[in-house]
Amino acid sequence: MVNGHSWVALGLLLIATAPTAQAQTLTLDAALRTARDNNPELAAARWGTAIADGERIQAGLLPNPELSWELEDTRRNQQTTTVSLSQRFELGGKRAARIGLSEREQALAALELERQGNALRADVLAAFDAALQAQDRLALAEQSLRLTERGLQVVQGRVKAGSASPIEATRAQVQVSEIRLEQGRAEQDTVVAYQQLAALIGAPQMAFERVTGPTASSTPLPANEQLLARLEHTAELRLARLQIEQREASLDLARTQRIPDLTVSVGSQYSESERERINVVGVSLPLPLFDRNQGNVLAAARRADQARDLRNGTALRVRSEVIQALAQWRTAEREVQAFDRSILPAAQQAVEAATRGFERGKFSFLDVLDAQRTLVAARTQYLQAQAEGSAARVRLERIFGDLTLASR
Repeated sequence: MVNGHSWVALGLLLIATAPTAQAQTLTLDAALRTARDNNPELAAARWGTAIADGERIQAGLLPNPELSWELEDTRRNQQTTTVSLSQRFELGGKRAARIGLSEREQALAALELERQGNALRADVLAAFDAALQAQDRLALAEQSLRLTERGLQVVQGRVKAGSASPIEATRAQVQVSEIRLEQGRAEQDTVVAYQQLAALIGAPQMAFERVTGPTASSTPLPANEQLLARLEHTAELRLARLQIEQREASLDLARTQRIPDLTVSVGSQYSESERERINVVGVSLPLPLFDRNQGNVLAAARRADQARDLRNGTALRVRSEVIQALAQWRTAEREVQAFDRSILPAAQQAVEAATRGFERGKFSFLDVLDAQRTLVAARTQYLQAQAEGSAARVRLERIFGDLTLASR
């Protein structure tokens, strides 16, 4: 969205920065960097990749051999002792299917980490913009207070001169009181916005007194076709596609379970009565007469079908969100431009003209009040339009990640 470079924006900047020139400030880059390093939810998501790595190692391991010892007949002279070693051999490609499934789960964990990173970036942008907007609202409240206080002084001067009614002074005092209440609310909202931003970036306490930097809406509006062409590359859609592959790998593993494993054993048997040792060889194989894992195969197949439908639904939802966010951003951009170019300058001129006319006795104080309220309402709508543009940008950041990279 286009930055306001008009005299109004310059005035707001001077008002916002003058009282706290020496205050510790937090920039957007610093907030994003601190969040990446300290946010506990992102730190938890990083452990997901390590967990998947461990599961991949486990999936590739062979079954352990089994050592058994058996004693027949407890009478010393009649005892027969058998010692054997058994090894189970997985048939039907179970190990390869298990490895394939674990590798897809590794990829899912990495994509989930990317998605969490995008979500955190979007949340930080939203919280940072909320703090900036709270500062702007506070600056506007302070400027409005000075404006109404000036009006009150003019009215009081005219009342003393006998050219204005005391009722007009009362009206001016009421407006000053209302603006002071609004300033108090703006101060409280600013503190809350700072605290929310500090909690999001993982700071143990609010170690800054101001935020400074570009708003989320300051990035140029990307073209619809440019972003829609990149939908398939978003983390959310890649995650949906990989979930299909993961479900299909689960189906392959379930199918391998229909084939029983072969267990081979070798051992030695010694008979006390015959004083003789003989070798023992054994083979065992379960007979798949009743349980052929058919239920698990069916469930895995339906989960794969479910993942395909979920992927289609995700594609439709994400595409709709992108189109809506772009439309919201475009509308907000037009509104901000209109406020910068005509609405705010005209409202300011109306206040100045009404005030001069009141001082000269050409207008009533109601005209001054009406002009001041119009200016305050226009400034509020201006900030709301900026907030709408920021919200749209944040929605797109949540989908695409860093929008400055996604829009290239």
